[in-house]
Amino acid sequence: MLAKVCSAAVNGIEAYPVEVEVDSGWGDTFIVIVGLPDAAVKEARDRVSTSLVNSAYKFPMGRTTINLAPADVKKEGPSFDLPIALGILAATEQMVTDQLDNFAIIGELALTGAVRSCRGILPVALQARAAGKTGILVPVENAAEAAVVEGLQVIPIPNLRAAAQFLEGQIKIPPAKVDFAQIFNQTHSDDLDFAEVRGQENVKRALEIAAAGGHNVLLIGPPGTGKSMLAKRLPTILPPLTLDEALEATKIHSIVGLLGPGQALITQRPFRTPHHTASDAGLLGGNINPTPGEISLAHHGILFLDELPEFKRSVLETMRQPLEEGRVTISRAAGTVTFPSQFMLVAAMNPTPDGKMPGESRSSPREIQNYLGRISGPLLDRIDLHVEVPPVKFREMTGERTGESSAAIRVRVVAARQRQITRFQSKPKITCNARMGPRELKAFCDLDEATKELLRLAMTDLNLSARAYDRILKVARTIADLAGAESILPEHISEAIQYRSLDRQLWT
Repeated sequence: MLAKVCSAAVNGIEAYPVEVEVDSGWGDTFIVIVGLPDAAVKEARDRVSTSLVNSAYKFPMGRTTINLAPADVKKEGPSFDLPIALGILAATEQMVTDQLDNFAIIGELALTGAVRSCRGILPVALQARAAGKTGILVPVENAAEAAVVEGLQVIPIPNLRAAAQFLEGQIKIPPAKVDFAQIFNQTHSDDLDFAEVRGQENVKRALEIAAAGGHNVLLIGPPGTGKSMLAKRLPTILPPLTLDEALEATKIHSIVGLLGPGQALITQRPFRTPHHTASDAGLLGGNINPTPGEISLAHHGILFLDELPEFKRSVLETMRQPLEEGRVTISRAAGTVTFPSQFMLVAAMNPTPDGKMPGESRSSPREIQNYLGRISGPLLDRIDLHVEVPPVKFREMTGERTGESSAAIRVRVVAARQRQITRFQSKPKITCNARMGPRELKAFCDLDEATKELLRLAMTDLNLSARAYDRILKVARTIADLAGAESILPEHISEAIQYRSLDRQLWT
C-alpha cells in the first residue's frame, strides 16, 4: 500500500515542501530511502524501525521504499523521522486516517518513540501556512516557535504513538498558543547600563547617534579606555524589535539551532561577538550546504568586532558587500543561497601595535603603518563614525557623578527612529537613515548654500571620498532627527564631519 505524508526542509532561510512517499510491498524485509538523502536521513531507517517496535507497533515486513520528493534536491538532517514513521504506519494500515493531507509533519525520533526538537521549525511553519495546510505537527519543544505563525494549528507531539492517535482522532491535543503582547512586554534582566560608564561623554554621544540612525561605528583608543565596555552597552539603547524584524531574526537563529527550548521569538536585538580568529565561513556562512554565519546571526542587531586589525584581512574584505547591500550571497556546488545581513558594525581597535597613541608608541612608523594597513580604505569608508576613545581622567573615575542611564538615552533614540519610520513609510525596505540610497539622500538631505559650502571645504581639506560624502549626509540627517529639526543645519554637518576626520589623521 502507498501512503503520502507532507513535510518540509530548509534551503537558506526559506523552507520548501517535501513529500514523503512510503510504499510497503512484498520481498525481503528491507527499508530503502531514495531522494538524495544524506547520512543522517539514511540513518532514519534504523531510528524509525526501532521506535516503531518500542511504541508497540509492528515492524514492517517485506520491502519498504521511501521516496523524498523532489528527488533532485539533497535532503539533510533527522527531521524526516516522524513523517517517515507515520507514513510506514499508514502504508501498513496500522494507522487509518484521512488527515495526512491537512498537516505538515516534522520531528526527530528517539529510539523510545519520543519526538525530539529540530532546527528550522519557524520557516517550515511559514511554508505550511503558505501551502494551505490546516496545521503542523511539531515536537513539544518547538511548539512555541511554530505558534507565532498565525492561522495555523500547531500540534505539539510528545511521541510517535500520540501523533498516530491524534491523526486517527482517538485523542485530542490542544493547539499551542502564544501571547505576542506578553512576549514583547516581558522585562529582560539587563545587567548593563550606560550609567556605569564614567566619563567618555563624546563617545556616548557618538553611540547614541549610531543607535538612532543604524550607523556603523569604529572606536579607536588605547587599552583600558572602555571601548568594549561601551560597545557591550550599545544594545541597551537600541529601539525594540518590530514583529517582522523578530520573525526574520528568529528564522535565522532557528536554522542554526540557537533558540532555547520553548522559546517562541527573538525579542532582543542580537549582539554577536566573533573571535578575531574567525574564518570567512564562520563570519559569512558556509559549509558544503551553506548555513548562516555571524553577520547573518547579527541581522537587525549588532556585530561587534573587537581588536579589528587582528582579523584576517581577507575576512574583513568579505564584509564589504554585506555592509553595502544588507545581504550576503554564498555560492557552492550545491547551489546559491542568500542570507539577510542588515546589522550595525561596531568595531574596536588600538591605534598602534603596542596600544599607545602614535606619538607615544615605541613601534616604528613602518610597524604602525602595517598594523593600520590591515584595514583597507574601502572598508573604512563604509564605517560612518570613527570615534577616538581617550583614557579616562582620574577625577572622572573617582567622582560621585554618574552618567546618563540607558533608559534616558533610549527615549531619544526611539523618538529619532520614529521620525525615520514616518519619513520612509512609502519605502518599507528602508528602516533607518543608514539604509538610505542616492534617491533618498537627494530627497531628504537637501542642504542650503552655507551648509553646502561647509561640506565642500571639509571634503577638500580632508580629501574624503564620494562614499564618505554620503556617510556624512546620513549621519547629519540622524543628528538633525535627534534634535527634532526638519532640515540639516550647519551644526549638524559640523558634528558629522568630526566623526570622519579621525581616521584621516591617524592613517596619514
